[in-house]
Amino acid sequence: MATNRMIVVTVNGTAHRFEQPLNCQQLLERLSLAGKRVALERNGEIVPRSRYSAEALADGDKVEIVVAVGGG
Repeated sequence: MATNRMIVVTVNGTAHRFEQPLNCQQLLERLSLAGKRVALERNGEIVPRSRYSAEALADGDKVEIVVAVGGG
């Protein structure tokens, strides 16, 4: 029996639909941010970089991602 597991996650105010649940690391990969210096907040709480792979996202989550930009 196939079930529709699509979730909607709001990232920086924009809704993103995904075919299946994913974790924070997978989200960064989908958004082409993997390997970049970012800070990620899920539902108002900072997610430590060491937990990105373990932190599962759920339908309706609100994520804020800030990308560090170098300059001089």
